[in-house]
Amino acid sequence: MVDSEFAFELRVCQWAEREWPPTGGRDPPIIVARQLGTKRRRWDTIVIECDRDGLSRRADFGRQRLDSDLLHVVRHAPDSWTYYRDALPDPGYPWRYVRESIHAAADRGVLDSRKRGNRIEIRKRYEYPDWIERVVAVENKPDLDASAARDLAPQLQRDVALGLADEVWVATGRTDERVEPILLEDLPARAGVLTVDPATASADVAWYPQSLAVDDPGTRILERPDDTASGARFEYADPAWKASKRRAIAERAYERGWRAYADTMRPDCRHFQVRTEGKSVVPHCGAKDRTPTPGECRQACSSFEPEPPVWRTRGWPIEGGPGAGIKRLLADQRRRQRPGLDEG
Repeated sequence: MVDSEFAFELRVCQWAEREWPPTGGRDPPIIVARQLGTKRRRWDTIVIECDRDGLSRRADFGRQRLDSDLLHVVRHAPDSWTYYRDALPDPGYPWRYVRESIHAAADRGVLDSRKRGNRIEIRKRYEYPDWIERVVAVENKPDLDASAARDLAPQLQRDVALGLADEVWVATGRTDERVEPILLEDLPARAGVLTVDPATASADVAWYPQSLAVDDPGTRILERPDDTASGARFEYADPAWKASKRRAIAERAYERGWRAYADTMRPDCRHFQVRTEGKSVVPHCGAKDRTPTPGECRQACSSFEPEPPVWRTRGWPIEGGPGAGIKRLLADQRRRQRPGLDEG
């Protein structure tokens, strides 16, 4: 049995990074991240299928994400020096914010800018590539109890109607019953179903998804009453908005990956470990003897104990002990998923 939804989530991420795509066929480079989405919807696991050459060229822009304002600048920057208001399309918000983005992009070395009199001119330094091929969203429900099942169907219906992701899946714990309980739920037929064995982090496809029309307008369901007499409230999402959000999600996934959990936990605690379970590597708390959640693994934890200073003299580099080593290990593994980055 999996310790928590967080532990299940890490195992799903490990499996996706190792086995994607579950439907077989082509084997694209991927980036796996967790807890990303939009203001209204956050997915547990995100898989970004990438163009191999585009992903390598994305490294020209560094390991940090480009937010929507920076993307507006670097994607439309001209090849030769041009006054920025002549070069960029109207952003739909005050130009002073565009100037701030220009300065930020220049400071990061991803855009050339200069001042000619009182006019700011810009020039493209790198071509921003079309590196995102598909965005796949996975909702994780390790234990499909009654309340989880009630929440699941409306969430997936909204995901399918919006069509922001190319595919929508739900991953749940495998029960090995003749018919998995999740298949008896009233889920959208266009959503896929994965059954996961938490002990080995292996997964099987119980139901194959259908590709969603990401290039077409989507339907954003705002309210769906329980009674059939009341009408649902919805609005349309235009393709340009969807394309912008997909880029923003992919950029955040590129920066964070799924191992960023170490940034919000306490690997410098003497009880914090990283363990191999089957084919998965997950954090482990020696005091609790299980995978801790980020909410538990913090300085306020009653079991928290800083690493003894003497640990840092037993073969560990001077800049840290075992906890710092764990962070470097996870950062190195995350970097390997972003070809072309030459980080120290």
